[in-house]
Amino acid sequence: MKFGILVNEGPFTHQASDTAYHFCKAAIEKGHEVSRVFFYFDGVNNANKLSEPQSDDRNIVKLWSELATEKGVDLVVCVAAGMRRGIKEENIAEGFHISGLGQLVEAGMGCDRLVMFGD
Repeated sequence: MKFGILVNEGPFTHQASDTAYHFCKAAIEKGHEVSRVFFYFDGVNNANKLSEPQSDDRNIVKLWSELATEKGVDLVVCVAAGMRRGIKEENIAEGFHISGLGQLVEAGMGCDRLVMFGD
């Protein structure tokens, strides 16, 4: 099965980002494809390379970056939502790129299921 993922929540306010990450990882391990993860609303904060969680906390930004690098998952940050929150090309983490809502539409049309995490 081919999945598209929509993440609407930031990494430090809700469980949605962690749940989305673990869903993606488990789906890939089971032989499914995760074609794209689209970060929207506060979800764009998952791409902020300037975040520095405490050493005893998980680094979800790094985990997403590793998933993109190791598994080839396309991580797309919404340009409009990012600009509202100060997320620009120069401060996004490795593996992420900025694009428009058309990438979300394309992900939804090109997959078997589009799964949303967060409100």
